Amino acid sequence: MAEKACKNCNRIVEGDVCPVCKKSSFSNEWRGYVIILNPEESQIAERMGVDTPGSYALRVR
Repeated sequence: MAEKACKNCNRIVEGDVCPVCKKSSFSNEWRGYVIILNPEESQIAERMGVDTPGSYALRVR
């Protein structure tokens, strides 16, 4: 199954519901890939508004 990105929080998911925001609106058109391990200490996570560890797309259409 192809990975898709949540349009709401940019989380990369494989299922039918995003584990972070619980939405089901996804896009197959996304770019960039970042893995957030420790969002409390990550400046990138802060800029992206991420507070849950995981894989995220940088841009989602």
